[in-house]
Amino acid sequence: MKITALLVLKCNPEGSDPVILVNAMDVSHFGYFQRSSVKEFIFFVGRTVAKRTPPGQRQSVQHEEYKVHAYNRNGLCALGFMDDHYPVRSAFSLLNQVIDEYQKNFGESWRAAQADSSQPWPYLNEALTKFQDPAEADKLLKIQRELDETKIILVSGYWLHTF
Repeated sequence: MKITALLVLKCNPEGSDPVILVNAMDVSHFGYFQRSSVKEFIFFVGRTVAKRTPPGQRQSVQHEEYKVHAYNRNGLCALGFMDDHYPVRSAFSLLNQVIDEYQKNFGESWRAAQADSSQPWPYLNEALTKFQDPAEADKLLKIQRELDETKIILVSGYWLHTF
């Protein structure tokens, strides 16, 4: 399960291309000469998916080996580029957290953005690293994983003491 990129975009209601507000990417698993092309690909597909995600909606789009998850909250759109194995509920939980943090840090300043920003946002880079484990984004998944581990321990302990 891998997250390759997280982006936050401003979606324009008049139909023009969305504006990239912040982004975080991990393209280290690509060859050195492929990395710039991969970044351009992520920006292009990200803009396209964000533009086609209506306000208040969530959607997942399969593109080659990636699943692009998008959540548009009143024009502020968070996107995640993940592999097929990343759970959908965890992905949308992560995107919801990203939008919450963005609004907490930047307020409504994003509405005035007219051009792409290269402004660094440390939280997004930390989120890209931290949420590689889907259980960090989804508390229910984390609880289920702990229950499964406990069940295995109980069953193996039972069998050890039975024989």
